[in-house]
Amino acid sequence: MSNIDEKATIGHNVQIGAFCTIESDVEIGDNTWIGPNVVILNGSRIGSNCKIHSGAIIGGIPQDLKFENEYSLLIIGNNVTIREYCTINRGTKQRGITSIDDNVLIMAYSHVAHDCHIGKNAILSNSVHLAGHIVIGDWAIISALSAVHQFVKIGEHAMISGGSLVRRDVPPYVKAAREPLSYIGVNAIGLERRGFNQVDINKIHEIYSFLFVKNKNLSKALDQIESTIEDSIFKNEIIQFVKASERGLMKGFSKDEDQFDV
Repeated sequence: MSNIDEKATIGHNVQIGAFCTIESDVEIGDNTWIGPNVVILNGSRIGSNCKIHSGAIIGGIPQDLKFENEYSLLIIGNNVTIREYCTINRGTKQRGITSIDDNVLIMAYSHVAHDCHIGKNAILSNSVHLAGHIVIGDWAIISALSAVHQFVKIGEHAMISGGSLVRRDVPPYVKAAREPLSYIGVNAIGLERRGFNQVDINKIHEIYSFLFVKNKNLSKALDQIESTIEDSIFKNEIIQFVKASERGLMKGFSKDEDQFDV
């Protein structure tokens, strides 16, 4: 038997398993499936066609000593899958919202802390742990057993190797691995699978050769990129990401470790 508050807003054709708890300030969209022993707490907004598996705790209060029980939300988009025993916290007054966009997959035992944002089609593999205020771009993949430091930003289409400690920002379109976390190339296979053509992938390779391979300092690398590489959406996005980085970028390419599989 489940404990579902009568004030909760539950859409059409929602299936709720045994022994669930759903509090009053909760909204659940149509055709969402909720497995047994799931807890959905106040401030949770869940879209349509989602799947939330056994033991997940959705919308828990932030694990932040500055939290003063202010009103905040967890907003989950459509077609999101949350596997067993994940914990996802709502926001704090700094941002007010923890948000997960459409088509995200969060695998078992992962944790998403307060005020994070996860972009569309991103994947968090098993036991990935996000501290607070992290931003993850669309289509990014974080492999199993990785931990991400608070306020880190991970760009679109980036892929991070399993067991990584992500302390600095990871720009879009790259693969990252090793300890400390380092650039090991462009995520070419992932980009090909998502419809990028070889010309565009080559442009991205060229940009990152200045940033991470040629061992120039950052300001000189940016100057050369802006002056020698033709304008494109990729160039503009990468430059904007680098200039906006507050934690600094991960390490560059090392010739001593030029072979590494993710």
